[in-house]
Amino acid sequence: MVYAWFRAVRVRFLLASVISVSIGLAIALWKSSALDPLYAVLTYIGVLSLHASVDLLNDYWDYRSGIDKVARRTPFSGGTGVLPEGMLSPSSVYRAGIAFLIIGALIGSYFVAVRGFAIAMILGFAIIAVYLYSTSIVRIGLGELFVALKGMMIVIGTYYVQVGAFGTEVIHAGVVSGMLSSIVLFMNSFPDYEADMRGGRRTLVILLGPARAARLFIAFPLAIYITIVTGVLLSLLPAYVLLSLGALPLALKVYRTLKARYDDVEGLIPCMRSTVAFSRIVGITIVVGVLVEHLF
Repeated sequence: MVYAWFRAVRVRFLLASVISVSIGLAIALWKSSALDPLYAVLTYIGVLSLHASVDLLNDYWDYRSGIDKVARRTPFSGGTGVLPEGMLSPSSVYRAGIAFLIIGALIGSYFVAVRGFAIAMILGFAIIAVYLYSTSIVRIGLGELFVALKGMMIVIGTYYVQVGAFGTEVIHAGVVSGMLSSIVLFMNSFPDYEADMRGGRRTLVILLGPARAARLFIAFPLAIYITIVTGVLLSLLPAYVLLSLGALPLALKVYRTLKARYDDVEGLIPCMRSTVAFSRIVGITIVVGVLVEHLF
């Protein structure tokens, strides 16, 4: 049972939110030389709760719509399989999703009380988007945009909770964080192409077609690195973050393989694995680069 719940909340994918929060905290420490440990812990708990909520509700609605019954599962796509395999009941997954949403909302409400209206706007977006993601957002072609905005707002909201203000540096870093989340969702949409179409979803892969979408993939790492390099040139990010360029070969390898095997589910698994690795490496490098700048 414990294994089933760990599988349902997709524990390894929670690292994306951990990295986004860590970027916000690192920049807050860099720019203000102060960090509230309690606020930091609460931020991690709240953000991870909202992340778990959207994944659980996504599993529930995909099962209800039939997507999970026809999707071919891989380690990175096709849902968790806990509902089609009967490991958990649909009602328990739905209730758990709502429970995590409430936990995130309560922590967010506390920050609204201590930090004010700006956090209220971010929290309102988060709650509405989490609940409507699987039933509405991905059905109107906004899934990748939502994930990008989510990653950006986590960074900005984390910083604001610590500092009580916005800053150009954290907004710039938030854009990078959002794109790092979006590239993973985009890549993982390829093996779900047919199942998502049957379920009424409209991902970028569906809107563009797999062949054209495969050629578009390179735009994501290019946009990420252009934003990072621009940030360094404008002194919005420390030069240490340029070490993230070391992950570029991973993205180029994915691009070459994806163009040739975009319709081969088995061939896509290494692409998805490398895309996740690329996203994590770049994100962690930003955190470390900012912390090194703060320390030295």
